[in-house]
Amino acid sequence: MSPQRRAGLGTNQEAVRRHNLGTVLRHVHRAGHISRAELTSLMGLNRSTIAGLVAELESLGVSERAHPVEGARQGAGRPSAGVRIAAEGPYVVAVDLGVDRAVVARVGLGGQVLQRAQAPVHDGGEAWQVGASVASLVRQVVADAPPAAPLVGIGISVPGLVRRTDGLIRLAPNLGWQDVSFGGIVLAALGVDIPVQLGNDADLGALAEHRRGVGVGVDDLIYISGNVGVGAGIIAGGVKLDGAGGYFGEVGHLPFGLAGLTCHCGNRGCWETEVGAHAIAEAIHCPADKVAQLDEVLDGYGEPPAQLRATGTALGHGLASIVNVFNPRMVVLGGYFRSLYSLVRAEVNAGLTERTLPAPLESVTLALPGLGSDSALLGAAEIALEPLFVDPVAALGTALVDVRAGLAG
Repeated sequence: MSPQRRAGLGTNQEAVRRHNLGTVLRHVHRAGHISRAELTSLMGLNRSTIAGLVAELESLGVSERAHPVEGARQGAGRPSAGVRIAAEGPYVVAVDLGVDRAVVARVGLGGQVLQRAQAPVHDGGEAWQVGASVASLVRQVVADAPPAAPLVGIGISVPGLVRRTDGLIRLAPNLGWQDVSFGGIVLAALGVDIPVQLGNDADLGALAEHRRGVGVGVDDLIYISGNVGVGAGIIAGGVKLDGAGGYFGEVGHLPFGLAGLTCHCGNRGCWETEVGAHAIAEAIHCPADKVAQLDEVLDGYGEPPAQLRATGTALGHGLASIVNVFNPRMVVLGGYFRSLYSLVRAEVNAGLTERTLPAPLESVTLALPGLGSDSALLGAAEIALEPLFVDPVAALGTALVDVRAGLAG
C-alpha cells in the first residue's frame, strides 16, 4: 500500500474514531447514567471498542465510571459497568434573552443547571448595553466553576429572527433590534474568544422539550412560544426544521382574519393580534409595564374573565391551522401560553377541535412544557454543547480552562 493511501486510511480511521467518541458522549449526555452494554447495543459496536471509547472519554475528563446501571446485565448475569457524566467536567453558558430580563446559567453535560443569575432588560436598551449586562451575569455564573472544568461555549436564545449561517439577529421587534451581531457584542464585553451559538427562542424550546422535556420520544412536535410575540419551533421526523435562512416558525404572522387589527409587522389580521401578549394585555386591561410579565399576571387569576375565554378560542383556532399543516403528535404551549391554557383549557380544546381536520386531530395532544420556564434556556445549552458531540477532542482543544482568570472585568 502506498504511503498516500496509508495516510488517507489513517485519517479516515481517526475521523471515524472521533465520530464514535462523540456519539458515545451524546448517549451519556442524554441518559446521564448508562451501561456499557446499552452503549454496545445502541451503537452496534463490539464491547472492546466501546470500552476503549469510554476509557478515552474518562481520560478527557468528560465521563467517569459508575456503579452498574440497575437492571443492566451483560453475559451470564454479570452487571454491565456504568458510565456517567464527570462531576467536574465540561460545561457551557446558556443565555435566555427575554424582552424584560436575561437569564444566564452555567449548564453541565446531562443538562444540569449548576448555577444561574438574571437581570432586567430595560425597554429600548441598546444591544451593547444588554450585552454588557449579559457579560456581567456570565461572570457571576462561572465564578464558582471548578478551575479545571473547561468552558466549551456559549449558547444564546433570542426572541427574534436569527440567521442560521452566522447567528446575526436579523430582527427582534420586541427588543427594537435589527441586524445585530449580539454574540460578538457579548464576547467583546467578556474579552474572550470562544464559540458562541445563537438561536430563536421557540426553536430552542422545541429542541429542549424534544430531548429532555415532555416531548422525549416524540418525533413530531411543535413548541409554541408566547414571549410577547408568538413563534413556533418544529420537530418533524425527529429533525428540527430551520428553513432556508433559519427563519422558520413565525406562526404569529399567519393570517387570522381579513378585517383584523394591524400587526407590528405591517400586515392586518395576523394571529399575533389576537393571542400576542399586547392583545391579551389590552383585553384584560393589564398595565403596559406588565406586558412582558403576562404569565405572572395570568397566574394571579382564579376565574378567567370572558375576554380570556375568547382569547382561548382564538388560540385553539390558530393551533388548528398549524395542526392541519404539520400533523404533529404533540403541541407544547410555552411562555405565557402555559398560564393561559391552565385558565381556559376548555376553550382552547374546543377551538382546536372545531377547526382541525378529523384525521390530524386524532393523533395530536396539547401539553405544557416538561422543563417549565427553562425550555429555551436548556435549548441554548444544547446548541452550545453540540460541537462537543461532533468532535470532543477538537472542542476541548478550544475550550477555556480556569475561565475566571481570562474574563475581562
